[in-house]
This record gives sequence, structure tokens and C-alpha cells, in this order.
Amino acid sequence: MNIKEIKEMINLMNENNLTELEIEKEGLRVRLKKGSEGQVIVEQPQHKTPLSVPVMPEFHPVQTPAAAKEAPRERASGKNLIEIKSPMVGTFYRAPSPESPPFIEINQNVEIGQVVCIVEAMKLMNEIKSEIRGKIVDILVNNAEPVEFGQALFLVEPA
Repeated sequence: MNIKEIKEMINLMNENNLTELEIEKEGLRVRLKKGSEGQVIVEQPQHKTPLSVPVMPEFHPVQTPAAAKEAPRERASGKNLIEIKSPMVGTFYRAPSPESPPFIEINQNVEIGQVVCIVEAMKLMNEIKSEIRGKIVDILVNNAEPVEFGQALFLVEPA
């Protein structure tokens, strides 16, 4: 496990307001825990020596001309569409299990706080909830496909 992966885990903690995270990968277990002063303590049981890593500042991207083109899309009807984006890197799942029906389908209405999918990241299943109310116009990702941070998953016509 390298420093880049640890930084990604710290970002994951900050983005999801987690105070503790333990991950095992390739036989190496890393435990991240926020201290009382907001710093993240990295513990690797094999070394027995905790490392102190500063918490990364929050990242607020500046919208570039290319990003501006990806802003709310418009349909032929002229209505603005809002994207529900992935808050993390992981694997996209439309249903809680292979036997279960999908959380949401095209043309269904979605409410604020309603679970629309799951993104699996490092063996953790993270429910992704809608932050807007409206109608699902398109599902942009196939089931079990990898997704990137900030990637659009759904297009919603606001109600």
C-alpha cells in the first residue's frame, strides 16, 4: 500500500464524514482514525508504530470551460437535467443484491434522500441517495461497471 492509496482513503473519510476506517488489502491491514484535533492517525498493525498524517484540506474544483459543458444537460424539450454523480471511486450496482429489483428505473420519480444505487468501494457497500426530487430520465452506467469520483450516474428532470 502506497502513500497515494492512503491519501485516497483519507479523502474518502473526509468526503463521507467518517471518523474511523479499517481496510485490509493484499494481506496488509491499515486503520485510519481521526484524532480529537482532526488529524488522521494511520495504524499498520504489522509495524506497530502509528503514523500521523495531516488531514487533507477540502477540495473545491473550479469549473473550467470543459467542465461547464458537462453542467446540467438539456433534452430536446428544453428542460434542464441534473446529474446524480458518484461521490467515490468504486463499482456501481443498481440493486442491493443480484436477486433484488433495481432501486430505481427510468421514468420513475425519485425523492430527496431516496437510495438510487450502491457504489462498492474497498468491500464497503455505500448507498447513494438522491439530493434532488424529480423524474429519472436516464441511467448512464451499466450494472457492475466501475465508476470514477464525480462521474454522472443518473440524469434527473427536477420536479
